[in-house]
Amino acid sequence: MSARRFMIHSRTIRDGYASFDGDIYNHMVRVLRLGTGDAVQLVDEKGMVYFGTINQVAKEWVAVKIISSCLAGESDSATPRITICQALPKGDKIDLILQKGTELGAHNFWIFGGRRSVAKIREDQQNSKLERWKRIVTEAARQCGRPDIPEVDWRPSAVEAANDTSQELRLILWEGEREHSLKDALSVGVKPSSVIIAIGPEGGFDPLEVRHFSQHGYQAVSLGSRILRTETASIAILAVIQYIWGEM
Repeated sequence: MSARRFMIHSRTIRDGYASFDGDIYNHMVRVLRLGTGDAVQLVDEKGMVYFGTINQVAKEWVAVKIISSCLAGESDSATPRITICQALPKGDKIDLILQKGTELGAHNFWIFGGRRSVAKIREDQQNSKLERWKRIVTEAARQCGRPDIPEVDWRPSAVEAANDTSQELRLILWEGEREHSLKDALSVGVKPSSVIIAIGPEGGFDPLEVRHFSQHGYQAVSLGSRILRTETASIAILAVIQYIWGEM
């Protein structure tokens, strides 16, 4: 049987050993009933994979001896790094976007407050929301066997979201676009090293937001005659990109 994989934080590793209590200990020892000598894989938030064996099991903690390590996803370097730039939707729709986006290989999520976003996040709520979203992507990565954990960031508005122009291909989904489709944008001859897709909330983008993204190199594209829900758009786009440029 292959070694079990666990998502950890890099601070748990020191001097060639990793030690855990709490949820990881419970899952490793009490649920899976792993013991001394069993092989495990540990993956941290930086995308490093550690191979080791359980060295010691105590009453409330477990220690793993690290044997070797490598950077996760090195074999998938041909797939562009994909960032989902998502306007905050209503209710728990963001949970679905984060879960399925993680399964489909998104490397980053930028969640921002759109002008037409019904849901709002106060400044004093930002840290707790980010912690919750990070827990969602961590659990989704663990369940789908993904070796790394996507990063999640909060941007108060479209202005802050669009200002970062480090991605090679920048797209914004806009129902008002009539000339350029997503298919056209992804039919370029050269595969980009990174892609970012900006997606609006339930009410779509405000024209001022579209203008601001366009001024920062984002190409407006449409999905043709179909109007997708905001929580469906990122799932559909990730699947298409993974099919064209990724591992599907």
